[in-house]
Amino acid sequence: TSTGPLFGQCLNSCVLSSIHRQPRRYCLRMWRLAFGFRLKLALVLWAWAESSPGPVGDIVVDRYSVPKRCRREVKDGDFVRYHYNATFTDGKQFDSSYDRGTPFFGVVGQGRQLAGVDKGVVGMCINERRKITVPPHLAYGNQGAGDTIPPDTTLVFDLHLLDIFNRADQVQTRVIKSSKNCTRSVIRTDFVRFHFNGTLLDGTRFDSSYERSQTQDSLVGEGWLIKGLEEGLLGMCVGEIRNFIIPPFLAFGEKGFGKEIPPHATVVYDILLEDLHNPKDDIIVEVQELPEPCTRKSVAGDYIRYHYNGTFLNGVTFDTSYQRNSTYNTYIGLGYVISGMDKGLQGVCVGEKRRIIMPPHLAYGQQGAGKDIPGSAVLVFDIHVIDFHNPNDSVKVDITFKPELCNETSEINDFIQYHYNCSLLDGTLLFTSSDYGNPQDVVLGADKVIDGLDEGLRGMCVGERRTVIVPPHLGHGEKGGGDVPGSAVLRFELELVSVQKGVPEGYLFVWLEDSPADLFEALDINHDKEVPLEEFSEFIKLQVAEGKGRLKPPQDPEVVIGDMFKNQDRNKDGRITAEELKLKVQEDEEREDQHDEL
Repeated sequence: TSTGPLFGQCLNSCVLSSIHRQPRRYCLRMWRLAFGFRLKLALVLWAWAESSPGPVGDIVVDRYSVPKRCRREVKDGDFVRYHYNATFTDGKQFDSSYDRGTPFFGVVGQGRQLAGVDKGVVGMCINERRKITVPPHLAYGNQGAGDTIPPDTTLVFDLHLLDIFNRADQVQTRVIKSSKNCTRSVIRTDFVRFHFNGTLLDGTRFDSSYERSQTQDSLVGEGWLIKGLEEGLLGMCVGEIRNFIIPPFLAFGEKGFGKEIPPHATVVYDILLEDLHNPKDDIIVEVQELPEPCTRKSVAGDYIRYHYNGTFLNGVTFDTSYQRNSTYNTYIGLGYVISGMDKGLQGVCVGEKRRIIMPPHLAYGQQGAGKDIPGSAVLVFDIHVIDFHNPNDSVKVDITFKPELCNETSEINDFIQYHYNCSLLDGTLLFTSSDYGNPQDVVLGADKVIDGLDEGLRGMCVGERRTVIVPPHLGHGEKGGGDVPGSAVLRFELELVSVQKGVPEGYLFVWLEDSPADLFEALDINHDKEVPLEEFSEFIKLQVAEGKGRLKPPQDPEVVIGDMFKNQDRNKDGRITAEELKLKVQEDEEREDQHDEL
């Protein structure tokens, strides 16, 4: 790789020699002699020109294209790579690196190129173009160069500087953009994901991860990357952008890489660090908001509902439950979600907000997930726990006020009236009796309210207040209902207003004392051997008034008594006879006997 045909002539003679079948050893020996002679001659001429007292002309440099910004100028000892056209003063070309497709590469100031060019290249900037007019004594002197360059010929070299480096160079690092919140930086053995633009020193792009829409992923310090890049990545933070200028001996060296990176090329990278983790990393949990008090923490096997924002380390969101207006619901500790989330959701309190940072080996690994989560991505989840429960949970009752005087409590079949507020565990109010202006009423055990509420209303005194927590399997279940989300734990604030004691299921009336020995005779007030509705009604009302019996609440007493009469008037003639009259207990026993016979 030299300017001018000094070496070309000798090589041509070797080729001719090989055609004439001269021994190759002879050819090479002649080439070395010719080279040595001409090199000595050139050096002698250059030395003579330097010491000659006569008026000898110097090179003429025409810097006809100089870049606006020049970070570095060529100096002695630098290695340079440049393209050139070599002509005579009349413009006739005798050599060109463009024609060969390979730039010249050599060191400056050590006689590796013509003295005039060696001198003329000093001070050049990358991408500068200059013409160097070299007088004969700084070119091929009075000897010329074979048949190509006559003696005492002035030569013109048109150079385009592509690259400069020095053996003393190190990686040049410039921070273009700092990270706003850097809690961790790259160290050896870390795994990084970064975007990059790669160019040669003259600005020619040879590669870009942006064009592939895919980050470069690599371990640091394990020889996966060129040395200069591994060195430059150390200390970087996620979100930081750095510019690296890497000399060839820390990049792709003498061989280059493919067609894009030539030999001896300085490479320039603009790096945006997207992600970093270490294969030994565990999840990181940052508690951001912890409610007080926290009476219970989640454990493996619990079923949890939570909202989340999912982002990468650079802050880009890849998913959020808030946009769907729906919590994510799952069992924890049983492998239903990625292992990092499975672990990070244990030990949370209802209402807690926490950040879970999970390395890829505890998330979606090298494969990623669909188009949204790339392989080897560290994931950040900001979690808000709405509620959790265990499938074995029962109704939890917390009595907040209980009257000192409490003679009787609510139980199954009682008709009660109560005030309530129903909310989610995060405080979201769903229903309240205040909206209706009146207490809610229900017969306990009649399957008119959810099982958990029915259970929570039992055993209350009038005036008592309590908070009742109802798990979803005793509430509205996995599907929810109305404004109640699926699998939601419900909180009820209850106050019992009144209780009407009830009767067992299937009964319309019960005796609170022993019934008359001869019930028909007691019913037959006028002793005419038959009991019409009026007589029947008068008797039942009297028993209730005297506290001897109780009608089924909360229906109209006339309706209940009418139903009782119809049950006893078996022939439907509007009269009850002694033969027709039977107690409910007797009817049940007869049915049981018939069942046994069958």
